[in-house]
Amino acid sequence: MKKLINHFLLVLAVVLGLVATGCSNDDNSIEPIDDDGGNPGGPEGTTLNGSLEEDRTLDASETYSLTGILSVEAGATLTIPAGTKIVADADLDDSDETNVYIVVQKGGMIDIQGTASAPVVMSSANGQSGSWGGLIIAGNAETTAGTDATAEVGGIIYGGTESDDDSGSISYLLLSDAGAQINAESQFNGLSLYGVGSETTIQNIAITNGADDGVEFFGGSVSASNIYLENNEDDAVDWTEGWDGTLTDVYVLNNDPNFSTAIEADGVNSNPTINNFTAVSTAGGTALQFKAQSGATITGLSLSGYDTAVDIPEAGRTDLSGIQLNGADADVDMDYTEVPTVEVSSFDWVTNRGQVSVLPGTISSDYSLDANSDYVINGIVSVEEGATLTIPAGTNITARTDEDEDGTSVYIVVQKGGIIDVQGTEENPVVMTSTSGQPGSWGGLVIAGNAETTAGTNATAEVGGIIYGGDDPEDNSGSITYLILSDAGAQINAESQYNGISLYAVGSETTIENVAILNGADDGIEFFGGSVSASNLYLENNQDDAVDWTEGWNGGVSNVYVSNTDANFSTAIEADGVNGNPTIENFTAVSTVGGTALQFKAQSGAIITGLSLSGYDTDVDITEDGRTDLSGIQIEGADADTEAAYDADATVDAAMFDWTEGNLSYLN
Repeated sequence: MKKLINHFLLVLAVVLGLVATGCSNDDNSIEPIDDDGGNPGGPEGTTLNGSLEEDRTLDASETYSLTGILSVEAGATLTIPAGTKIVADADLDDSDETNVYIVVQKGGMIDIQGTASAPVVMSSANGQSGSWGGLIIAGNAETTAGTDATAEVGGIIYGGTESDDDSGSISYLLLSDAGAQINAESQFNGLSLYGVGSETTIQNIAITNGADDGVEFFGGSVSASNIYLENNEDDAVDWTEGWDGTLTDVYVLNNDPNFSTAIEADGVNSNPTINNFTAVSTAGGTALQFKAQSGATITGLSLSGYDTAVDIPEAGRTDLSGIQLNGADADVDMDYTEVPTVEVSSFDWVTNRGQVSVLPGTISSDYSLDANSDYVINGIVSVEEGATLTIPAGTNITARTDEDEDGTSVYIVVQKGGIIDVQGTEENPVVMTSTSGQPGSWGGLVIAGNAETTAGTNATAEVGGIIYGGDDPEDNSGSITYLILSDAGAQINAESQYNGISLYAVGSETTIENVAILNGADDGIEFFGGSVSASNLYLENNQDDAVDWTEGWNGGVSNVYVSNTDANFSTAIEADGVNGNPTIENFTAVSTVGGTALQFKAQSGAIITGLSLSGYDTDVDITEDGRTDLSGIQIEGADADTEAAYDADATVDAAMFDWTEGNLSYLN
């Protein structure tokens, strides 16, 4: 929230203004527009600056250059038809970006007539945030600053007694690159609304790439609907001075670490209303901040990716009844992670917008993602029985956890009877990763099936209380093709961890092929019973085991390449429990840090052909005390030999996984 410019600065501004009136238009002073066209901002000109004292309609076929302050004076209307482009040029004649903006003075009107197919566009010439001062509207509605208050920017006069004051209409406006800085306490925003009244219409606006707030309300009673706010470095929505209007259907996206909040509220509480507010952050931060005695009634609130959902910085404030969130008093301990109430797709008219969406926590009916959108998860995404989650080629899914938390509450689970369909291709794999790039940042992909397991029917998994297991070895949990999954393996405790992919009693009709699992804090892939098979697996630097199985898994893996360059790894294969006699065909593992390649616990075993191990201190380890019968472990047609070196030529060429390159930074 910004402070009013002090008296000294106001006097200085007046003096400078008097000096400027004696200068040419090159210094961006506000001169009356010459109707005869002598001023380039006149009716026939495409350069905008100066004072507009009578009605003017721009020409949608022209691109206009805003080179200074364009002031729409009392009694005048500026009409901007659909498709019009206005480019702010703060670099022209070494001008200051704080002297490049459009202001509608008290009693002036603006009529922006954009459409979904032809929005009005206001941007800067250089595309840099903070390049100009955006759009300012001064109205005659009430504000706690009083009647004829002076704005913190431009010496603009605003405020009165008419709550239904009308400053015009804005429809389908795309405004970017604004938020020019005056000083640490005073800045321009994308859209600044000073004492604007309820008869003013604001709908379908997008404000992006700003150096300060997206939209700020200084008192008034104006409402706005269908608002898209992306990467405005201070607050997406800000209000003060007793604003009492309504916002409806707002989508906020923050993937810039410079942002402050999705909502900042200050001053007295006039109880503005917010209906359907979805905010997504891939950079953490605070979502909602209420200062002084500010408040609001917010319904349809959905937040995702924030470190803090609600912040109350006012020391000693305990009564939060003035802040109603989803029908109850605000709770600073809640995260307000809900199914999005506003879909980003409703802003498809916004060109070059960020394509980031939130995966819902529960998927109870068929749900298809859009490869053109990046997806964020910061909780459990559960695909329920009877539902299919379809992920097309090229889709990116990013898991985000709070900086002070582990990743055990962030993962995707396909429940018994649910289906996942990952449709990656060699050219466009599906990528699941984390925002931090750190191993153990999230819980990966968990699939629960209805095949057999020694744990029995309807067993409870060691993670998430997930139910799995039945009597159908051919159970089908879907298909996974060309998937890159990284940074998973979240730790619960020493005995229970998530993996990259965890397969609980998954059946043989499930397809898993061409999968890369990287940079994990636990196993790359683990089979808990079941009969599923997998082929073409690349497993790199998973800190426990690359491949792990237990509970009588009887499927197989083929064409597997394991790379260990991290000293924290355990084994290339760890097998435990009864021997379901799985098959391993063409398995190449390379270590640059020694260690053990294959470890067999209890009575576990396998039939392994095409084995090539390189760089390990121990190739085969049998941990069960007293175990002498190794016939259950067949390697190249013979019983396993703990003294042998299985250093045959590589049977799998790492080059077959070149499709992973360029998709994650540490593969480049």
